[in-house]
Amino acid sequence: MTAVRGTPTLVRLALRLDRVKLTVWILGLTVVVIAMASAFQGLYPTVPSRQAFGLAVSTNPSLRALIGPLFDATSIGGLVAWRAGPVLVLAGLMGMQTVVRHTRLEEETGRHELVGSGVVGRYAALTAALATAFGAGLGTAALIAGGLVALGLEAAGSVAFGLAVACNVWAFAAVAALTAQSTSSARAANGVAGAVLGLSYLLRALGDSAATGDALARLSWLSPIGWTQQLRPFADERWWVLGLIAAFVVVVAGIAYALVSRRDVDAGLLTDRPGPATADPSLRSPLGLAWRLQRGALLWWTIGFAIAGLAIGGVADGVGDIVGDNPQLADVFEQLGGAEALVDAFIAAVMGILGLIAAVYAVQATLRLRAEEVGLRAEQVLATSVTRAPWVASHLLLAIAGTALLLAVGGGAVGLMHGVRTGDVSGQVPAVIGGGLAQLPAALVLAGVALALFGVLPRLVTVSWALIAMTLLISQIGPVLQLDQWVLNIAPFTHVPRLPGAEMTWTPLLWLSAVAAVSIALGFAGFRRRDIG
Repeated sequence: MTAVRGTPTLVRLALRLDRVKLTVWILGLTVVVIAMASAFQGLYPTVPSRQAFGLAVSTNPSLRALIGPLFDATSIGGLVAWRAGPVLVLAGLMGMQTVVRHTRLEEETGRHELVGSGVVGRYAALTAALATAFGAGLGTAALIAGGLVALGLEAAGSVAFGLAVACNVWAFAAVAALTAQSTSSARAANGVAGAVLGLSYLLRALGDSAATGDALARLSWLSPIGWTQQLRPFADERWWVLGLIAAFVVVVAGIAYALVSRRDVDAGLLTDRPGPATADPSLRSPLGLAWRLQRGALLWWTIGFAIAGLAIGGVADGVGDIVGDNPQLADVFEQLGGAEALVDAFIAAVMGILGLIAAVYAVQATLRLRAEEVGLRAEQVLATSVTRAPWVASHLLLAIAGTALLLAVGGGAVGLMHGVRTGDVSGQVPAVIGGGLAQLPAALVLAGVALALFGVLPRLVTVSWALIAMTLLISQIGPVLQLDQWVLNIAPFTHVPRLPGAEMTWTPLLWLSAVAAVSIALGFAGFRRRDIG
């Protein structure tokens, strides 16, 4: 039997298990890029208007750090390649999660050992996971390139940008393959790979924020994300960069393959430290246990929101330079922010985006219930004097409180940096924090739906992520595409008052809170009546 025997069967299994998740990822990334291209065609129809926009971006180091460098401002493709920079990060996240899902998580749950007892080679599981991730990246690249060409953009640049997205999928899939061999849990593997992704983004941001010729600018060449941007789609493409990325993937994946044969199944090279002989008194309650399980993730989320808020607050004051005399772009900001003042509209739009990201945390923290159930740990807890309602409530409480904390920290960081730049810290900080907390009811609607699915239809909890993707597309791209109002109303964030700047209205927030409460009640009732597992 060869070491990769059974790989095609495992690939088909992975595609079946992830058919919904990968479809949402691939279509979501593609739609975002195509929508951006369509929007730029309407916002900047002439070369002078694009050049004026490019000048404002190029002279703003904070904006370069936040999104990336703009290599060609004369073409629509150049603007798309710049503005879609965050898509590269999301693509890396897709590759990372796909590989961990079909390697370390399968081992952690015991399914890999069961499958491996059949006619399956030693390297088949890792090969199948990488093949699934690489195929998803290639499919995303093909759809993006085809969509951009259909909009009339240059074919070479469209292919280059599609490959840039795919390369991020492949690079961080290889990183995840390595972390899956090094750690002993899926959470740790995702955490370490996510830290590498975050470090790559930070190095790219520091390098791109520096002036041309500055030694600091070389830092972007230490980042896989920086490499894919240096492919320079629509700006005299550097095809040789693909060789650099390929070498990185081969080396990192090769190390992962070497480690497979040097460890036992379900064991990582970095073993877990033994815990204390006696449990901490705080673990005597379900809330204490939930806090112990979720505190690490909340810490990193909070740090990320603080850093993002400071970066956004640093560019808010210069948004007028970016808009310039372009009435179409000013109208877009007004639609997204809903305020009369352009800077306030920009900040309100940003708080809407942070609200969507906070909703991701809210759903993730809520679905930790399902992870505990599938991992057979919930059954052990509920076999004690702990009843179902307090156990569910403990994780839900952390999801609600954690989401509020993230929105307050993100809003406070935006307000602090913007206030420092404008000399109005005391006025900006509370106003922007209020704008952030106004997003809480909408985020809790999505968390409530996730809890309802957990309680009533636990096998369909992954639909929660599809709802987040749909909300993202409707909330952030719908106004640009001028969708009908009834379509925009589907997204809960559409109903949130656009603070700061707009008038505070409590009625939509109360309705959103009511919808979230009903969904949460449905989740509690459903879980009380169904079997565990």
